[in-house]
Amino acid sequence: MTNASYQQFCPVAMAAETLCTRWTIVLLRELVAGSTRFNELRRGVPRMSPALLSKRLCELETAGIIVREQLSPGSDISVYRLTQAGRDLQPVIEAIGIWGQKWVETEPSLENLDPELLMWDMRRNLDTEPVPADRTVIEFIYPELPASQRKWWLLVEPDRSVDLCHIDPGFDVDLYVSVDLRTMTEIWMGLKTVTRAVENGKLTIIGRRDLADAMQAWLGLSPFAKVRKLAT
Repeated sequence: MTNASYQQFCPVAMAAETLCTRWTIVLLRELVAGSTRFNELRRGVPRMSPALLSKRLCELETAGIIVREQLSPGSDISVYRLTQAGRDLQPVIEAIGIWGQKWVETEPSLENLDPELLMWDMRRNLDTEPVPADRTVIEFIYPELPASQRKWWLLVEPDRSVDLCHIDPGFDVDLYVSVDLRTMTEIWMGLKTVTRAVENGKLTIIGRRDLADAMQAWLGLSPFAKVRKLAT
């Protein structure tokens, strides 16, 4: 997958030649998390160009890590699924995430704020159990961001599917959450709680009281939020 070879028989070196090209591990994170369509993958890696994404997907397919399939017979839509070799990478990706959560310093992590990636992760990990059974609309407002990035909507449908909108979906909003991006990222990473953010005046919640009271529960948090951070 890369023109540069370590020229070592060691399995670590051989695996690194396949997995350690730019964006590959992050792309594998998205595939392991369940994204299968090109547009889903793009939302999980918003700063990766479509051309490079296509290239990396081709490389992973050539390496036998994913297979490309048609969504249905005659469909123009492709989906990308992990092979057994790809599924075997899940504990590797999880171990990298655990190490990063534990040992990478907090401040450098919080310098890389990205509202689109944050909201996409929140959408993917939202726990629908504490959310009312009817359609529920939650609007997140990041007041300090430009107008084009300021507002996001999470929609939980009666069938428990969750969608993320960057354009007003036109439904009545059940809960408004106003918070700065850094604070919301800290909450998502498990570095701060909803209660603490509210008490410090960093987060304001307006709307259905049951939704507001259960926010810490339905938010879901990062899969690595429970890992104790040892780096300061």
